[in-house]
Amino acid sequence: MTTGFHLPYDPNLRERARDLRKSQTKWEKKLWFEFLSNKTPQFYRQKPIDHYIADFYCPKLKLVIEIDGNQHLAEDSIEYDRIRSEVLESYCLKIIRFSNSDIEKSFDFVCSSIQKELDKKSLPY
Repeated sequence: MTTGFHLPYDPNLRERARDLRKSQTKWEKKLWFEFLSNKTPQFYRQKPIDHYIADFYCPKLKLVIEIDGNQHLAEDSIEYDRIRSEVLESYCLKIIRFSNSDIEKSFDFVCSSIQKELDKKSLPY
């Protein structure tokens, strides 16, 4: 089933996204292989959207999941992430962020938080 909703992306990011899929962090791997890879609706890893690459993206639900490492705590990264989120939200996407520490120490909480979002989005209106 197609949603009829197509996001713009920079074609120059396809190769970088492919490289990121091949070299996922251990926290991205854990979330992917232990939770997201078998979810319905389908998620994609390292999906180019506009001039960014989302860690995980579910087009049917317009949901982006980001896993942030310590580099996201730097002042310039905080501003970059804020602008990035504004751009992605301008396409009516919802962004959920978790830290590497969340994945490592509170994996069940992360999974239940995502599942709640999936359940909420799948409810008939």
